[in-house]
Amino acid sequence: MKNSVKLKGRLKTYLQSSLYLGFLLIAVDLLIFLISYRAGLVLTCFIIFYFAIILSLMFYNKPVIINEMISFATQYGQIQKRLLRDLDLPHALLDDSGKIIWMNIAFEKVVNKDKSYRKSITSLFPSLTKERLPGINGEEEAEFNLEYEGCNYAARLKKISLKEMAQNSDIIDAEGYDGYLIAVYLFDETALRIALQEVDDQSLAVALIYLDNYEEALESVEEVRRSLLIALIDRKVNKYIAALDGICKKMEKDKYLVVMRKKAVSLLQENRFDLLEDVKTVNIGNEMAVTISIGVGLNGLTYAQNYEFARNAIDLALGRGGDQAVVKMPEDIAYYGGKSQQVEKGTRVKSRVKAHALREIISVKDEVYVMGHHLGDTDSFGASVGIYRIACALGKPAHIVLDDITASMQPMVDMFGNNDDYEEDMIISGAEAMEAIGRNAVLVVVDVNKPSLTECPELLKHCSSIVVLDHHRQGTEIIENATLSYVEAYASSTCEMVSEILQYISDGMKLKSEEAACLYAGIMIDTNNFMTKTGVRTFEAAAYLRRNGADVTWIRKLFRDDAAEYKAKADAVSQAEIYRQAYAISICHGEHVQSPTVVGAQAANELLNIKGIKASFVLTEYNGMVYISARSIDEVNVQVIMERMGGGGHMTMAGCQLKDSTMEDGIMAIKSTLDTMIEEGELG
Repeated sequence: MKNSVKLKGRLKTYLQSSLYLGFLLIAVDLLIFLISYRAGLVLTCFIIFYFAIILSLMFYNKPVIINEMISFATQYGQIQKRLLRDLDLPHALLDDSGKIIWMNIAFEKVVNKDKSYRKSITSLFPSLTKERLPGINGEEEAEFNLEYEGCNYAARLKKISLKEMAQNSDIIDAEGYDGYLIAVYLFDETALRIALQEVDDQSLAVALIYLDNYEEALESVEEVRRSLLIALIDRKVNKYIAALDGICKKMEKDKYLVVMRKKAVSLLQENRFDLLEDVKTVNIGNEMAVTISIGVGLNGLTYAQNYEFARNAIDLALGRGGDQAVVKMPEDIAYYGGKSQQVEKGTRVKSRVKAHALREIISVKDEVYVMGHHLGDTDSFGASVGIYRIACALGKPAHIVLDDITASMQPMVDMFGNNDDYEEDMIISGAEAMEAIGRNAVLVVVDVNKPSLTECPELLKHCSSIVVLDHHRQGTEIIENATLSYVEAYASSTCEMVSEILQYISDGMKLKSEEAACLYAGIMIDTNNFMTKTGVRTFEAAAYLRRNGADVTWIRKLFRDDAAEYKAKADAVSQAEIYRQAYAISICHGEHVQSPTVVGAQAANELLNIKGIKASFVLTEYNGMVYISARSIDEVNVQVIMERMGGGGHMTMAGCQLKDSTMEDGIMAIKSTLDTMIEEGELG
């Protein structure tokens, strides 16, 4: 066998170099023969002797050389294997199914297994499933971050083809064979992660703290004790921030600037910003508890960006009604608190200022378009009619954008469509608005502040001047770059806000009875017949509308249920499931009902009349989607529940829409959301 081994390459050339030199001597000998015959004979004898020695050495030494080479290769392979086995870098080999077939000592120490362990890599690292391995998913290499027994590793996996080895094998048929192994390397990044986390924890965050009801709280306490109330609040806020190793600076009488480490923000989040509840305990005889809003800017590229995030966050917290904290990051926004109702402002100064601003905007525009939310309700249509009246009073042509008209809305729409006192194009579709809208037009969005929920979202992109009037709490998705935004979460309805604006637009503003009735109906529906979210200003707005001819009797007749709707509502109430002894969940079957979503909302209100029910959820299927109406009285904030499911609304009245879902999926989603929020401490 050893004699059959054939050498090639540089080694063969090196071993045969002496033979090649012999041929060179022959050539030299021929030249010497031409000079001297005797000298040529002497050299010829030497050459014969030289070749005899070279050939004998080559013949006898070749087996020795081959033996030495094989011995060296064997020892080298053993050394390589030993080095790989003792290598400090954890390393393992897997077969093409992910099963461990070999691992070195370092890998054994990491996973606390011996070298006989032959199970799948998934049994050690659950996230490293078979589908994610290279080769199976078509990739040659892959990298993952893994965690094992409190340590963090960067895992690199590489596919090693065995096809070439199979082609040179005498026992494997290489035809069609495409076997491979997977090499796994683990790089311990635990110390690096700890260091990076420490650096990240030390980065600075900016927060703004505003007192929501500063003026109202001071008015509820004796004048001589007001300074004491302010001092106690200052002490409470400063002491709390100091305990977090932060800096708190009072900028204005009701505003604080806070600088703290990111780690302190994590502690605040873990405690769910208990400062919100802590401040409410300050009481020196004040009838009204002081509430605060907190806006935190985090993970910005610069300190200035964190401050900008904090400003956006505090605006969002105030827009959602106050008494809550908002943490804004580049890619995410987190909400905390928001469990109490926003206190109604006793002054109408803001309404007057917004009314004058709206008048200035409309006055310089050629036309006005008014748009509510998709599947408009009484509040959105009534507010749209109010804005229409303002535009007409200022001498500007106006159009209400309305596509889908529900059965409950049809009588109100017909009241204007069949009236010669109004233009034929008073109510137009979204497509018509897209074609007709000019460059110098203003778009007024009422009863919604989420672009995706508007009647015609594309219209927002074609109008440079946008006004937003809404009473829903703001969420993450808002209408950007609005020329005027008037969002008041304390208002009972958008119709109430528009009714106040109407009183300040111009002197002697007179509504027609149909318009006053629409606005009055919007307030009545959104307050559940003046039982929910009603304040002094709500009744003042209703009184203003009554003075302008709102027919309460007509409104009552308008909203009477037919037999099918009444039965559907009664069935939804009777079939309700009481979940966790506090949450009523039911389904409204609206196959024979013209406006199933309205009936579902009414059923949700009815369920609140059951003792012990903190919140109610009624699901309705309509136009291929599942609509959820959520209601509460004062114990549960249904807005944050619906926001987790992609919706929104008010603290006591909210909803969401589920696409590509069944009723059963919706019920499971509600239960899962409630379970999660209860575990996190957001719900009792």
